[in-house]
Amino acid sequence: MNGTASLGRAASLTTGSQSAAEVPCPKPRIAKPSAPPRPRPPAEVAEDMTVGGQALATHGLVVPAGSPAPPALTATTWLVADLGTGEVLGACGPHVHQTPASVQKMLLAATAIDQLDPAQKMRVTEGDLDIEPGSSAVGLVVGGTYSISTLWLGLMLNSGNDAANALARLAGGGGPDGLAKTVAAMNAKAASIGARQTHAVTPSGLDGEGQFTSAYDLALIARVCFASDDFRKYVLTRSARMPAQKNPKAGGFQFQNENKLIYNYPGALGGKTGFTTLARHSYVGAATRNGRTLVATLLGAEARPLRGWEQGAALLDWGFALPAGTSVGKLVTPEEVAAAERAALVTPERTAAGAGAAVQAAHPGGPTALTVVAAVAVAAALTAIPLLLLLTQRRQRRLRKTE
Repeated sequence: MNGTASLGRAASLTTGSQSAAEVPCPKPRIAKPSAPPRPRPPAEVAEDMTVGGQALATHGLVVPAGSPAPPALTATTWLVADLGTGEVLGACGPHVHQTPASVQKMLLAATAIDQLDPAQKMRVTEGDLDIEPGSSAVGLVVGGTYSISTLWLGLMLNSGNDAANALARLAGGGGPDGLAKTVAAMNAKAASIGARQTHAVTPSGLDGEGQFTSAYDLALIARVCFASDDFRKYVLTRSARMPAQKNPKAGGFQFQNENKLIYNYPGALGGKTGFTTLARHSYVGAATRNGRTLVATLLGAEARPLRGWEQGAALLDWGFALPAGTSVGKLVTPEEVAAAERAALVTPERTAAGAGAAVQAAHPGGPTALTVVAAVAVAAALTAIPLLLLLTQRRQRRLRKTE
C-alpha cells in the first residue's frame, strides 16, 4: 500500500468515518528479532480505546488528513502530542497494551517526585538492591547514605533499578511495605490522569506479570512529569557523581545520561529510555521548537536500523513539521477525569443519558436525532464521555489478570 493511500484512509478516522480496515503503520524491512513471546495483554475495553477521541480507537495508523507520511519505525506503537495544548498530532495503536520497561520510571516520578525533599538523605537497605541480576543499576551500596536528588539522577540518567526501589520504599513510608504502597500509589496516579491501559507491578519497569501501558498513557504521564521543575532539571543533566561512602567504604564515581536525545537534538528537553528482553525498546522524548513543546512516545521497538531515541527524534521532526493546531485527538486532563468520576456518581438516569449521548455521538447516522442543544453539549464533553462510561467498572477491569 503506498503512502498516499495509507494517509487518505487514516485521515478518514480523524473525521469519525471508520475505515473498513485499519491502516498499517509504516515499518522498515528488518530481520525478525530473536525475542521471547510477548505477554498476552488484558482484554480490551471499548471505552478505554476512545479516551481522547474516537479516532484513537485503532491498532493502526491515525494521522491528520493531508499530512506528510510519518517515519517508518520498528516501534510497535507510538504517539506524538503537544504538551502545551494536549493535541494528539498522530499515532500508531495509541491505546494498544504494551510492556513498558524502564519508561515506567516516569510514572514513579509522576507519583513521588513532589512528595520527597531533594535534600533529604536516606540509607540504602539490602532490599533496595533486590533487582533482576544483570539489570541496570546505578551502583548504590547497602548501608550507603544518599540524597534524594542523587537517587532521582541515578534513576533518570542511568536507569538505576536500585534507585527505583529505594525511592519507592521511601515514598511509601520507608518501611518494608513501602515499595508495595508506592506501586499502589502509581496505579492510583495513572487512574487519576486517565491512563487506563497502565498497570504497574514494579516501580522500575522490570517485567512483572500483568504490567502494561500504552503510547497514549505514556504521553499523559510525560505531561505530568514535564510540569515538574525538578524532573526537567534531572532529565537534562548530562552527568552526575555518586558520592563516596565511608561506612561501608566505597569510592565515588561519575555516571552519564543515557538519553542521547539531549546531546543530539536541538531543543531537547529529555525523557527516558527503556529496554527489557520481553518489552524490547521503549522511549519517551520531548523537545521545544518555535514555542511548541512536543512529546514522542514509543513502545515495542528494535534498536536497528534506528535506536529508540532516534525513532523518537524522527517522530518529533514529523510532529514539528505539522501546522500548529493539527490534531487527531487530545490528551485528557486530570480535571476532566475528576469531573467524569464525579459525574459517574450521579443518578442512574443521568448516567444513562450520558451513555446515550456517547452512543449518539459515536453513531451520528443512527435513528435517534439529538437536539441542537444536546449536540453542543456532546461536542463540548466528547473526550470526557468515554471516561464516564468506563468509570463505573474501571477498577475491576483494570485489575483483570492476564488470561
